[in-house]
Amino acid sequence: MKKSRGIITLLVALLLFLGLGYVAMFGADSKKTGSAANIKQGLDLAGGVSITYEVLGDEKPSETDMKDTIYKLQKRVEDYSTEAQVYQEGENRINIEIPGVTDADAILQDLGKPGTLYFILQTNEAGVSNYQYDFAVGNYVLARDLDEIIADGSAVLTGTDVKSAEAGTRKDNTLGNNESVVQLNFTEEGTVKFAQATKTAFNKGQSIGIYYDDEFKSVPKVNTIITGGTAEISGMADFDEAEKLASVIRIGGLKLELEELRSNVVGAQLGEEAIATSVKAGAIGLVIVALFMIAVYWLPGLASAIALFLYIIFTLLALNAFNITLTLPGIAGIILSIGMAVDANVIIFARIREELATGKTVQSSIKIGFQKALSAIVDGNITTLIAAMVLAVKGSGSVKGFAQTLALGIIISMFTALFVTRMILNAMFAIGLKSEKLYGVAKEKKTINFIGKKNIFFAISITLILAGFVFMGINNKTQGNILNYNLEFQGGTSTTITFNDDLSLADIATDVKPVIAEITGDTNIQAQKVKDSTEVIIKTRTLNVEERIALSDALTLKFGITKDIQQESISATVSSEMRRDAVVAVIVATFFMLIYIWFRFKDIRFAASAVIALMHDVLIVLAFYVIARVSVGNTFIACMLTIVGYSINATIVIFDRIRENLKEMKKNADLVEVVNKSITQTLTRSIYTSLTTFIMVAVLFVMGVPSIKEFAGPLMVGIVGGGYSSVCITGSLWYVFKTKLIKKK
Repeated sequence: MKKSRGIITLLVALLLFLGLGYVAMFGADSKKTGSAANIKQGLDLAGGVSITYEVLGDEKPSETDMKDTIYKLQKRVEDYSTEAQVYQEGENRINIEIPGVTDADAILQDLGKPGTLYFILQTNEAGVSNYQYDFAVGNYVLARDLDEIIADGSAVLTGTDVKSAEAGTRKDNTLGNNESVVQLNFTEEGTVKFAQATKTAFNKGQSIGIYYDDEFKSVPKVNTIITGGTAEISGMADFDEAEKLASVIRIGGLKLELEELRSNVVGAQLGEEAIATSVKAGAIGLVIVALFMIAVYWLPGLASAIALFLYIIFTLLALNAFNITLTLPGIAGIILSIGMAVDANVIIFARIREELATGKTVQSSIKIGFQKALSAIVDGNITTLIAAMVLAVKGSGSVKGFAQTLALGIIISMFTALFVTRMILNAMFAIGLKSEKLYGVAKEKKTINFIGKKNIFFAISITLILAGFVFMGINNKTQGNILNYNLEFQGGTSTTITFNDDLSLADIATDVKPVIAEITGDTNIQAQKVKDSTEVIIKTRTLNVEERIALSDALTLKFGITKDIQQESISATVSSEMRRDAVVAVIVATFFMLIYIWFRFKDIRFAASAVIALMHDVLIVLAFYVIARVSVGNTFIACMLTIVGYSINATIVIFDRIRENLKEMKKNADLVEVVNKSITQTLTRSIYTSLTTFIMVAVLFVMGVPSIKEFAGPLMVGIVGGGYSSVCITGSLWYVFKTKLIKKK
């Protein structure tokens, strides 16, 4: 009976693997629904729509107004994709780049013309109507000229008086149905204005019209005087209508009035070569990891390899289902979660071998192994999931995209490790694969004295971190910047070239980029093709007048360009507000992780040690960026976030074993022995997990294009640093806190 059940389980797993694998590769229908090719990709991987707006008016806009407008637009376009970018071009232009979109007209129609939004009273002080319903049009229209309405004070508020506008639902008090509404929050000044406006309209029994982009978007009647700075617009047909009105009010809240200058469909920043090599490298890395698991853990390793491939298939399907935009930082999140999926299996298999070493049967060892591994797996994954959730809520841009793929990967990896691997392993046992030799038995390990070497470990870490700070000072004095910021962080020059012939991305990489690199002395070059034209947009570091002329002359001479080459200064795509959001998100995430560890381990010393080790890993990677002068851009944020997610997981496993050993050993047990034994018991897991994740990233580094290498290199340093801190630093830190600094009453 058990044998037939095991055969059925394996057949189901095989059919699931083949069926879902087919969907992931080729799609479920003619539209390739569910396939990897159908996943929405970011600007760096697939390109999208580029829209340029120009500020209306003769006066040059202030730097504050431009920054405020860019930040608000960034938040607005994230409704389309978390990876959308907004940045300044020249003195009075703003560029919006939205990935995964090929219809610029549809975006423009949906986004609207970012202009001024007005809240207009139904009548002025003299009782003259400002607007009236036109049955021919089917909507309200202005009864007087807009300039007159503004002049006599009937336009009581503008979009800048609105702090936020969000669509929502509430229960209708009369009918009890769910009703779609728009919830408004006003600024301090807007609160005063709106209170006076609603008082005027309520006393007259009138409405206040919301006028934007030459038409009334909503004309709600005022049912009460509103003084609290919040308001609610009801009467929407459905949630989509409420969301659209909320979006209009948000976009109408810009300080500057803009008009569309041009729009293009642009190609990928990294190009097809980067995508192809990344996919190939990921596949090779995955195969190497699967073979490694089989070689080390034999039959359980085979079960984990099958589960790992199912994990990839589930991830591809989930990216489709949740319409998540995949970018280079997103790929980082998936790589990290692959490492965590392997980690969970390593913890389980180590536990199974330990149980076999005590003389238990294979079946009992499998059952107990999964039970004992559960707390470490759950705690490690939940702490990382907390970080991902906070980053998704508080972050913006690439931070949000990274968090989404990481959270998705964590949930799927836990499912495959705890359920799929277990199901396959039990099925293999049921069909007759019961020999201990197929599972392996843990050998007695000599306890290593990690605590005795703690001063050496601390000294190494402090030296490496201090070296980073020393080089910061040297770089600031010699280079002008402590880090090698690229154009994503400090802006640069955008050069639009119209070639005589249509060049491929490969041609641009081999023929055009070397010419630019020779002039700029910098290989950090982004290139985008404009669809259905011979135009190519090149982004480089900021060029001075002489360099711009030299670049134009060199390109004209080499390629015989006949049309003018256009050059404009562009701002950073990672704005100061986005950087602030990222820092705040990491701080908040770290705080919540500390609280969770404190709650789970009932000891603040565990939490403090884990957070210090996390800071240690981040500072080690930062030191590498500083000393090696690796380019700092969007991938820098992704790398740092990956380290935050990866580091804490390894620490939790060791702390879980310390907690377990403290319970099992006598009260007067030597703490040095407890810590040393715990680290030694988990040492194989620490090495194997770091090694498998390192392999995935190392293959990317070897095979990837330069932009991929800039990401993979520091990440490899972070993986090594994270493994080192988990084994050599965290246990020793906890011991020092336990015995020297924070003594529990």
